[in-house]
Order: sequence, then structure tokens, then C-alpha cells
Amino acid sequence: MKLDKMIFKRNKNLKKERILEPIEAIKNLSPYSPTSSMDTINERIEQKPYKLDWNEATILPSPKVLAAMNKYLSGMNHLNWYPEILSKSLKTKLSSYVDLPEKNIIVTNGSDDALELVNKVFVNEGDRVIVPIPTYTHFYVHSGQRNAEIVKIASPDVFKTNLEGVLKAITDNTKIIYIVNPNNPTGVMYNEHQIRTILTRAPHAIVIVDEAYYEFAGISMSHLIKEYDNIVVTRTFSKSFGLAAQRIGYMVASDMIVENCMKIFNPKSVNRLGQIAAEAALDDIDHLNSYVKSVTEAKYILKRYFLSRGIEFRTTPANYVLIQHTMAKTLVQLLQDEGVYVRDRTSQMDGYIRMSVGTIEQTEEVMEIFDRVLDKLEKIERNSFN
Repeated sequence: MKLDKMIFKRNKNLKKERILEPIEAIKNLSPYSPTSSMDTINERIEQKPYKLDWNEATILPSPKVLAAMNKYLSGMNHLNWYPEILSKSLKTKLSSYVDLPEKNIIVTNGSDDALELVNKVFVNEGDRVIVPIPTYTHFYVHSGQRNAEIVKIASPDVFKTNLEGVLKAITDNTKIIYIVNPNNPTGVMYNEHQIRTILTRAPHAIVIVDEAYYEFAGISMSHLIKEYDNIVVTRTFSKSFGLAAQRIGYMVASDMIVENCMKIFNPKSVNRLGQIAAEAALDDIDHLNSYVKSVTEAKYILKRYFLSRGIEFRTTPANYVLIQHTMAKTLVQLLQDEGVYVRDRTSQMDGYIRMSVGTIEQTEEVMEIFDRVLDKLEKIERNSFN
């Protein structure tokens, strides 16, 4: 009893502001704040939702994926055991898919984990991280937690690359240059010559090329790993493969980068069902190609539709398009009321919304909804002038 009283008295005298203080970098960090439509979708059970706000696949993954997962769960699944260490079986299949040795691949719990891993291993406090903007903003958290100096490079034209701006920002303490290729949300792509130029001008920095939408764009910088030690390419199974819920990603990089990242990488961090799903997805490339082909055709159907209605429209090499409207925020709300969920990007691009693209059949259904919504908008605009 006396000991308890002594501990209580001692704890009472501790200065409250010194208890459980986070590190300085976390104190000043703004968390990534995803805007999700899931709560609204779950509330509106009467709607047939078209979830087109997060660039996810609009169809289920390959039937082979579901079959492989069901087979695992219905057999001696060993969910009580840790997953396959280092995702060895998946890494073997990925080696063929990316045409690189297994030793240059790390399978991660979503590509976000790969981005965080590179920051943890290579970025010191005060190091410079260069990011062309607008961009995928979750990356700021990964560099921010290292207390890095994040230098955002805007382009005079948001729909053009800014190689000159990136090169001018490179200093001796630049540690990472982060390029989403194709860019989210603009769709802009840096070509191979531009990436090579950045790699050559900043041999002391890691150039991360985020290829989350590679399967749709069809252009990769992964082969440059054979020539440059300072490039990392990250990819995901969340988009074209339809496995966003399973959180599977990977990075490919030089021996030096992989060896250092492996010093802190948790070899059991990728869940077993995700591994199995990704392996099965790679066994059905025909399913992937069919979906990508349908999305590509649907983008041009959408382009003809919006141009016919006199609305500014931009297609991208990825699985999303951009629509500009003077009443963008109202458009987003009216679409949501009809069950179509898109992303308001007006804060990054004046008057633009971003919309994922589905199959041709899904796109035709969405265009019917747009017809109704755009007619409503035109009435609202006319009334506002009267």
C-alpha cells in the first residue's frame, strides 16, 4: 500500500505536458485525409452505386483469384500461422512479370508501404524531397514523418511536365525525387528521356517512379534499374488487378537499395490471402488485358459524349478522366444523389472533377445518369441568370 501511494505521489508530480509526447516531426505533421464515399454508399442501400472516386477497378478480380482464395480457405488454410515469409512464391511470379531478378523485388503491404519504406531507410531530418505537384498527397506523410524539407514543384501548365523546375530544385542534400507516372490526378507523364535526365543529374538521390497505373498506361521505367542504382519503381495490385482490399504492392530497385531496405523490412507484413490473390491474378493476364482494353475504349466513348455536350474533358493514360465545369461542386453532389461517386479535384485543378472509368457497359449506364444530371445543371444555370 505504501509503495502504491509513493508511485501515485510521484506520478502526480510529473509535468503533464511531458507525458507521451510524439517526436517533433509528428507534432507538425498533417495526416493524410482520404475523402471516402463508403459511408454514404452504405447508408443508401436503395442505390446502385458507381464508385468512381478512388481509381479502383470497377469489376471483381479474375475468377481465378476468387477460386484460389476459396480453395485456400476451404482447406488446411493455416490462418493461425504467419504468411509466407517475404512472399517468395509471389515474388517468383513477379520476376517474370517485370522481367527483373527476384533479388530486385520487395513485395509490400500495398505500394504505400514501399513508399514509406524508402523514406524510412534513406531520408534524414532536413533532407530535401522534391515532388512535382499536384500529386498523390499521401506521400507527404511518408517524407513528413522524417522531418524532411518537402519542395513542391508546380508547373506553369498543370497538364505539362516541369523537368526544368525539378532540375533547378536539386541540391546536394536532395534525397528523394517523387514522380507519379502517370500523374494522379492530371494524367501527365514524364517520358524516359526526362527520367534519365533526372537520374543522371541527381545520382545522390533516389528517384521514385510511382507506377500505380502502369497496366493502363503501358509504359514503365522499371528497365532503367538495370542501368541506374538510384531508381525505385513502385506498383500496386489495387487498380487494374482489382485487389484494393487485399493491400498488395511491390517495389523494384537496385541491389543497393533493396539490401538496405531489407534491413528494416518486416518479412511477414504481407497477408497470406493477399499473396494468394496476387499470384492467381498474375496467372490470368487475359482477364487483366480484357479489362484494360474495355476501360481504354470507354475513355474515348466518354470523350465523344462530353464533347458533344460542350463540356471540357480530358482523358488520361490511367483509368480516370477529368471533367471541367463551372459548377463542379454542384455537379459532384447531383451525381452522388444519383449514385455516381466522383472526386472533387477543384482544389488542385480549377473546376475539375476526376472520375474513374469502368467497362463499356458501365460507362453507358453512367452516361445516362450524366444526361439527367447535366440537364438539371443547365436549368440551375439558366435560373441563376434570370
